[in-house]
Amino acid sequence: MKSKPWILAAVGVGLLVALPALLSQSLVNAAIQMLIAALFACAFNLLCGQAGMLSFGHAAYFGVGTFATVHAMNAFNGAGLLPTPLMPLAGAVAGLLTGVVAGWFATQRTGTYFAMITLALAELLHALAPHLKGLFGGEAGISAMRMPAWGLTFGSSTEVYYLVLAWVLLSLVLLYLFTLTPVGRLTLGLRENSQRLKFLGYDVHRLNVTVFAISAMFAGIAGGLQALNTESANYVLLEGQVSAAVVLNSYIGGVSVFLGPALGAALMTFFGYAVSDLTRSWLLYQGVLFVLVMMFMPTGLTGFIRWFGASRRAHGTVALLPTLCAGLLAGLLLTAGTVFTVELLQRFFSQDYRAMAVLNAGAGWAPIPLFGCHWPPTAVATWAVPLGLWAVGVALVRITARLWHALQEHAGHVESPTARQGGAL
Repeated sequence: MKSKPWILAAVGVGLLVALPALLSQSLVNAAIQMLIAALFACAFNLLCGQAGMLSFGHAAYFGVGTFATVHAMNAFNGAGLLPTPLMPLAGAVAGLLTGVVAGWFATQRTGTYFAMITLALAELLHALAPHLKGLFGGEAGISAMRMPAWGLTFGSSTEVYYLVLAWVLLSLVLLYLFTLTPVGRLTLGLRENSQRLKFLGYDVHRLNVTVFAISAMFAGIAGGLQALNTESANYVLLEGQVSAAVVLNSYIGGVSVFLGPALGAALMTFFGYAVSDLTRSWLLYQGVLFVLVMMFMPTGLTGFIRWFGASRRAHGTVALLPTLCAGLLAGLLLTAGTVFTVELLQRFFSQDYRAMAVLNAGAGWAPIPLFGCHWPPTAVATWAVPLGLWAVGVALVRITARLWHALQEHAGHVESPTARQGGAL
């Protein structure tokens, strides 16, 4: 049983290595972004999930790492002391130094005050960036080119993918090994009871700054990989939206598990890649998903996976199957009703549709094309579709709850994912 996680890790690494042979070039590019987002989320989780310090400004260190790497790419041209495969080291150094300075100020306070200081520092950097054109390139940003090194051209997405994969795996191993060190163990003490560490004689502020700087360093490596992938950097990387995304990704995956944020970041990045081409409302769906996870699965997706494993061992797969099927069907119906309503309203209130309605004022409201059909917006039957989907979905939710309670009555009690509070905000 102890070797099972290592077997799963080996299978996962093997799958990642074989991925470019299974995907198109566009999906390989998406996989690169997923890997970078996964590393960024794990770097953030060192500070938030393990040390208990919620940062709202981690985009600053990601962005600084990106800009430092772009400058290094232009300065070294992929040769000399810093060839192209080692370029993320520039991002690591920049992230580390910035993290030491920012961490010294931010860790003077804890809790909400700490979060607000990190947000203020990131917004300060974002406000200064357009005016520091020598460092950040102004509105146009800075561009660079990946140069050949070590017999590789880095001209294809596949070569970039393997370079990013190597750095991500190395960084994740180093982050995991850090959690096994004495300082890594003390990091958990910062989350649980920092006052007790202080009474035991530890310099809590120095420890906070150390953890903050290490987290910023790995965020800088992720930023460096982003520079290698896009061959450019713009100060939009310093925006609060980037900081919010890493918080969202980490909590959706589960901050209580080491690779939980990586899972959440990879899935949400792919979600954005797949859905953004289909609808303009994909950010709304992303926000709704985050709210639902925090309400009903506060331990994130990894917490749900662990709960499912415990439930399967307690009740058996066959006994659990009706509950799972009912819950899955309920989720699909509720999702379908929500998507139908959001997409219909989005098209109804769009400027194109309103302009068409003005031009054809005497013809009434034109039917809205959606999902291969035309739906009259004023017809009762149109709105009866989402209402019917929601009604059946809610009924199935109630049935799912009854099936689950019946299982608990016939077997030992297993804590449901909605009852767990560890890892919640």
